[in-house]
Amino acid sequence: MSLSHLGNWSPQDQDPALSQEELAGAVHRIREPVFVVQAANGAVGCGFGGQFSPAGGWPVLATLPALYPEWLGDRSFCEVHGTRYPYVSGAMANGIATTRLVRAMAEAGFMGFFGAAGLPFERVQAAIAELNGALGERLPWGSNLIHSPNEPDLEQAIADLYLREGVRRVSAAAYMALTPMIVQYAVTGLSEDASGQVHRKNFVFAKISRPEVAQHFLSPAPKAMLDALQAKGRITADEARLALRVPVAEDYTVEADSGGHTDNRSLSALFPIILGLRDRIAAKQGYTRPIRVGAAGGLGTPGAVAGAFALGAAYVLTGSVNQGAVESGLSEEGRVLLAEAGMADVVMAPAADMFELGVEVQVLRRGTMFGVRAKKLHELYLAHSSIEDIPTDERQRLEKSVLQKSLDEVWADCESFFAKRDPKELVRAARDPKHKMALCFRWYLGQSSRWAISGQAGRRLDFQIWCGPAMGSFNDWVQGSFLEKPQARQAVQIARNLMEGAAVITRAQQLRSYGAPIPASAFRFSPRPLA
Repeated sequence: MSLSHLGNWSPQDQDPALSQEELAGAVHRIREPVFVVQAANGAVGCGFGGQFSPAGGWPVLATLPALYPEWLGDRSFCEVHGTRYPYVSGAMANGIATTRLVRAMAEAGFMGFFGAAGLPFERVQAAIAELNGALGERLPWGSNLIHSPNEPDLEQAIADLYLREGVRRVSAAAYMALTPMIVQYAVTGLSEDASGQVHRKNFVFAKISRPEVAQHFLSPAPKAMLDALQAKGRITADEARLALRVPVAEDYTVEADSGGHTDNRSLSALFPIILGLRDRIAAKQGYTRPIRVGAAGGLGTPGAVAGAFALGAAYVLTGSVNQGAVESGLSEEGRVLLAEAGMADVVMAPAADMFELGVEVQVLRRGTMFGVRAKKLHELYLAHSSIEDIPTDERQRLEKSVLQKSLDEVWADCESFFAKRDPKELVRAARDPKHKMALCFRWYLGQSSRWAISGQAGRRLDFQIWCGPAMGSFNDWVQGSFLEKPQARQAVQIARNLMEGAAVITRAQQLRSYGAPIPASAFRFSPRPLA
């Protein structure tokens, strides 16, 4: 069947690609303009180079400009933050997102967040000093600011550190509502130019998986909170005034089914809801600055990344796949376990930081007993009012098989830790035996992630490794390639291949939508070393 055409194309050095093999090769030529042309027999193909003219040659059905991986997201993301690619490596907690990882990403044109959550203040302070010295404001980078309902003083100290040391980007995680700490960080440095445009100094990347949480960050900060911060001298009167005209955050990471804290949502279901909420609130508030919505969770292959951009993502953020990279803070043994994971080798388990609330995190199941053992601890917590209430035989099994020390010894460790970290926890435990039991169980949950980082001998079955199904899909994708072996997985090579592959798959879909019979094999991009 003959289709209406725009004009004609005359080849110069080569005829158009018409066979399945030729079309599969044409898909990879993303950095060249392409003509979608039709042969006399009705076949549709792709032409490169040559000349476009009103008459003569091959009828042209469509033309497509060059496509670069750098162009897949919202251009304002790269312009505002100074990156080459709309791609971010996430802030994996306990320093698993290391300074080394952040530096590698920044120097290659991506953005990385340091994994400050769960670390003592001194470790975070040292990391910020290192990143400031190596990158400063020359290249974009950021650090995690996690909501700490059990440790508000630490949350405030970290926020103050970031403000004092000029950390311009934070990944705001685990927030169910706004706190004075995140609002102070967001509005500090707000200014107004002669035209009345409000400018930011600090940028919050709000990690969200629920519309009601997104709404808090999409709205201006509550006036009562701003007034309280101003009264304490934490923000100026001008900053409080300007904060009422802008949202708390301009960058939103919509987190779908991911490793660690997750609501296990489908990105294709969740993302459009947040995008629509963004548009409604922006219109209602009359915002003039762009608000960018990025995607995270389940992004372990080029197809998944291309799909996120097709949904409208301004940028993508990866997590699990970077945890398996050589620059991550995870032990070599832990990275080997990740490299063996399949898509279904994950399980939900109690979270250390919100154990009493029943909040769960997604972790690796294969090769570790952590998930089963952590769930047993939570069952014991729900069933008993104190350590002493646990039946003797149950307690002995727990001490021998899971804790590998007595509960009395565990409590001694807890006393030593909280005496420095947060003495109020010990005061509460003295009043409430159930809370004392929770602290002891949280000891195991907290240590298990550290054992995975250090590769603690004799504790492999207790490794807590945060992991989402993206890890399994990534392992399937890289099978047989240079990225298959754990020791070859560099974060920058992972990022470049995901972005290059996403661009190729995007091009394949573009050409198919214009009638070119692109073969199914063209939608699978094989990893290769990319400069």
